[in-house]
Amino acid sequence: MKGRIAGLVILVLVIGSGIVYQIFLGPKLKKITVNGYLGGEKSGLFDDERFTGAMLKKYGLSIRYKKAGSIDMISAPLEDMDYLFPSSYTALELYKQQYGSAYKRAEVVFNSPIVLYARKSVSEAFKRQGWVHTEEKTEYIDLVKLIDAVLADTKWKNIGLDELYGNMYVLSTDPLKSNSGNMFAGLVANMLNGGEVATGESLALNGGELKRFFSKLGYLESSSADLFNSFLKTGIGAKPVIVGYESQILEFSAEHAGDWEYVKDDIVVLYPEPTVWSAHPFIALTANGDQVMDALLEEEIQALAWETHGFRTGIASGQQTGKRFDIEGVPGQVKKVIQLPNPDTMQKIMEIIAN
Repeated sequence: MKGRIAGLVILVLVIGSGIVYQIFLGPKLKKITVNGYLGGEKSGLFDDERFTGAMLKKYGLSIRYKKAGSIDMISAPLEDMDYLFPSSYTALELYKQQYGSAYKRAEVVFNSPIVLYARKSVSEAFKRQGWVHTEEKTEYIDLVKLIDAVLADTKWKNIGLDELYGNMYVLSTDPLKSNSGNMFAGLVANMLNGGEVATGESLALNGGELKRFFSKLGYLESSSADLFNSFLKTGIGAKPVIVGYESQILEFSAEHAGDWEYVKDDIVVLYPEPTVWSAHPFIALTANGDQVMDALLEEEIQALAWETHGFRTGIASGQQTGKRFDIEGVPGQVKKVIQLPNPDTMQKIMEIIAN
């Protein structure tokens, strides 16, 4: 009996000493503060307590960010910055042109297609014009017809929307500052080139139409997140149809289920035919930034980015969209896609719109 008690005492002492060692003497995960620029559409993920908690507890990373448009962040001050997280390869190519190979690593970690968000009455008006058709519950919009209508100064009332004032327009973010607007500008340039990828030669022919399309929009937001939030809050009169990322509506429906129930019958996701993929490359400027990239590519973070924030991150996210999110018409796979113009042509597009 005494032997058993002594054995239990020894066992308790061993376990206790192990716990004491782990708490007071064992190796501790050093906390690293990492700073960078982040596209606003990803701020929901970076503010998610599950994300910040996992980053800190598992990887020892405290991630700080300044919100910036994907194009803007390339020319922003980079002192003391560990990473850039824009929303397109165009931004990465612009970085390379400006700084060369002055970074540790760059890799795409998220993807999301460009879509249009419209109020239901606007979508119905587009359908009556023959600009929208449905395939397996997904709404596709003919961009050529939509662009032609905008360039022809078609009034909203001409398509049956008497409650809307003035000429038709499609509101994007500023193509000179933000990626979603920049990608939409590339997509419009493609459509003006007969649905083929725009080139310097095609811009010489239709650059005037491209400039006129965007000159109709007036003041433009520099953040995709700000534009989307304004669309949700201000109603049909202010923003009948906007350009955004598919991930934004997926994230909103998952993060704000109560609000989504209130507005979901009045918001339609229109997939441009064709659309373009927004690839979100993480640019690690320092060794600390490189650690963040490794963490972002971990299965736990990739799953969180997909299941709650709507970024297509892997094979599952390309097959199970309709099952995961309570949104009518979001396809499992996005098939109707065109490539963006090359970086030199995208630069010319920005120059045309700016001048």
